[in-house]
Amino acid sequence: MTRTLVVMGVSGVGKSSVAGAIVERTGWAFVEGDDLHPEANRAKMAGGTPLDDEDRWPWLRRIATWIGEQEAAGRDAVVTCSALKRSYRDLLRDGHPSVRFVHLLAPRALLQQRVDNRRGHYMPPSLLDSQLATLEPLEPGEPGFGVDTDRPPADVAEEVLERIGRTDAPGAPSGRNTR
Repeated sequence: MTRTLVVMGVSGVGKSSVAGAIVERTGWAFVEGDDLHPEANRAKMAGGTPLDDEDRWPWLRRIATWIGEQEAAGRDAVVTCSALKRSYRDLLRDGHPSVRFVHLLAPRALLQQRVDNRRGHYMPPSLLDSQLATLEPLEPGEPGFGVDTDRPPADVAEEVLERIGRTDAPGAPSGRNTR
């Protein structure tokens, strides 16, 4: 059975960096969830307006479709997605048995420092509070676990891979980086 890791959490927690380190180590298929946002969503966030559920559902469906394509092709995969609410995570895993969530965690002060220092990202630091307010942590029964990101991304990726029981991927089906 294939594995799909949804690297989740609020803005600035390190989703892209940790996912990149996992993909570098495993060679698994990868997509940056933000790349699947419709342009209207990007413009809304760039303008400082938080997305609402109506904005997010089409985006989440695109991610779920990508997950299904990887499963059908027999590829292990990694996708970044904030996946802030249980209902969003339920949509992503509906019909996709390979999905496990990796909830990246960091103290608010560290998150603020990271988003304040980030350059070239369309999501402004002012939206961090709305994401934190929306976030529903993983609940019992959801497939996945939390990992602290107050250390280098390669160390976080190593912990993630150890926790899923796969520290490398020799001989495993690997996809191309689709980013």
